[in-house]
Amino acid sequence: MTDFARRDLAGLAALSLVGTGASAATPAPVWQKLPTEPYKGKQDDISFIDADHGWYGNGQGKLYRTADGGLSWAKTWDQPGTFIRALGFADEKTGFLGNVGVGAYPNVTDTHPLYRSDDGGTHWTKVDAPGIAAVPGICAIDILKRRAVFQGELKEQRIIHAAGRVGGPAYVLRSLNGGDSWTVSDLAGTAGAIFDVKFFNERVGFLAASTSGDLEQSYGLILRTLDGGTSWHPAYRSSRRFETVWKLSFPTPKIGFASIQNYDDDPKVTRRHIVRTTDGGKSWKEFVLADNKAVREFGIGFVDAKHGWVGTTIGGFETHDGGRHWQPAGFGKAVNKIRILPRAGGGTRVFAIGSEVHRLDLD
Repeated sequence: MTDFARRDLAGLAALSLVGTGASAATPAPVWQKLPTEPYKGKQDDISFIDADHGWYGNGQGKLYRTADGGLSWAKTWDQPGTFIRALGFADEKTGFLGNVGVGAYPNVTDTHPLYRSDDGGTHWTKVDAPGIAAVPGICAIDILKRRAVFQGELKEQRIIHAAGRVGGPAYVLRSLNGGDSWTVSDLAGTAGAIFDVKFFNERVGFLAASTSGDLEQSYGLILRTLDGGTSWHPAYRSSRRFETVWKLSFPTPKIGFASIQNYDDDPKVTRRHIVRTTDGGKSWKEFVLADNKAVREFGIGFVDAKHGWVGTTIGGFETHDGGRHWQPAGFGKAVNKIRILPRAGGGTRVFAIGSEVHRLDLD
């Protein structure tokens, strides 16, 4: 088990709501707890193709599907030994599943990092690619859809990236044809571990990462590429050891946010931070989320430049001013992924997955 995972599990075992140090000036929105199978620990990803149709998975290798916005779920896949760390569905049939791999968490025996489904998540096949055997696991999947001209016809192109993993080493898988073929990039010497990936187009993308796979030597790191991943360059590096950049959220092409994890045992290290960019990821500025050692950050999601959330070990935080001030949010503990989708009748639907799954409908 990696040191990252060991400390992660220890933090989750000691979950307790203590003083957050957050502002309570604005009432928290009402989150609805969805009826899901009980799970002990942090569940890592949830993926929706629209506000009603989606999937979530957990560390026991169980995958669930909904067609009513999470009001009911059906188990579609069950593979003990696989740890479902990342999910990405391109449409109602085509999906990709990232397995964290062996050595990161207990009871994981599956060594293959990436799977594909073509029947809505009922059956999964191993993704094959040159060099994939060296990839120990996947922590994030990003699916970018765009309209492009192919041989005189306007068609949808799906650019897919999968990256990982916690504790290292750092690899990025890339497909420009919807997952039919892949390239594998080894980022040794550039990053120690990768936790999230986001691309704006075929060339411009970001990685949430750490400088080292050794937690004691790790600084939080955001990498940026302008050439489709041929080269990566630091856009942000934290000044504190024992840190990682965990998840990314870009509500607009110019404005983005990232959650910063801190594992320092020093009792004097109590402040927890997020970072924000207003220039498309060229530069990032730190903001204090909380002054509370019990807080360990996980997922982050913003519906627009001002309104967003962060999940932590003690519960959620919410901001209405772009991360300057925070208050408690009622979506449970250890939320690792926040998904934001438009609703067909107008408004926005937000899903948050952690120890439980919650939903929020906004006008």
